[in-house]
Amino acid sequence: MNRIVEMLTLQQELNDATNGFNWENGITKNGKKIDWKRCIYLESAELVESYPWKHWKNIDALADYENIKIELVDIWHFVMSEALRLYKIENRGSIEMLAINITAMPSCQLLLKGSSEELDNYEQIALIEAMIKVLFCSDDIDELIASFLTLTSKLKMNLSTLYALYIGKNILNKFRQNHGYKEGTYIKEWNGQEDNVVMQLILAQNSEITPTQLYNALEEAYPKG
Repeated sequence: MNRIVEMLTLQQELNDATNGFNWENGITKNGKKIDWKRCIYLESAELVESYPWKHWKNIDALADYENIKIELVDIWHFVMSEALRLYKIENRGSIEMLAINITAMPSCQLLLKGSSEELDNYEQIALIEAMIKVLFCSDDIDELIASFLTLTSKLKMNLSTLYALYIGKNILNKFRQNHGYKEGTYIKEWNGQEDNVVMQLILAQNSEITPTQLYNALEEAYPKG
């Protein structure tokens, strides 16, 4: 449960820093409306685009599993944000209570073990679309979380991988905010590689890297001038 608590806590801190306190009311400190569900379905569309589903284009291409993992982590940011929002405005309890509820889900237990099920591209896309259906047709946040965790486990990720990539993306998001992301001055392409890829390469080189060390490594790799 500790990893779930840590991810939820980091997401709360990121939202507080980026959107201002009381973002749970649906408005940022800059007066922008927040719609986490829209964030989820647009990231889900990007996840589908990681597959060679188009019958008229690049028909022999392979699914981009490195990007699939990143898109899943992006979706997880927004699923947690929606859960944190609802738990606060509905007075459902603390971050720890939310983590207990998530950990008790059968889909979370599946994520802990990892799935051995082999699914083809179309079966995987169907799982993504099943989650999108839950997103639009249910107001039950627990059902959405469970659908996401099931999807993630069946796309060959386990909790350890989700946690490591979430920590990496969380630090990258902080780095982006500190380097002009909202102002539109941030450089996303670093010497021919997207910043997500650079972050994953740094993690691959040192699985024990601390958040502070990762931030410093990103600072060193960021294009100067």
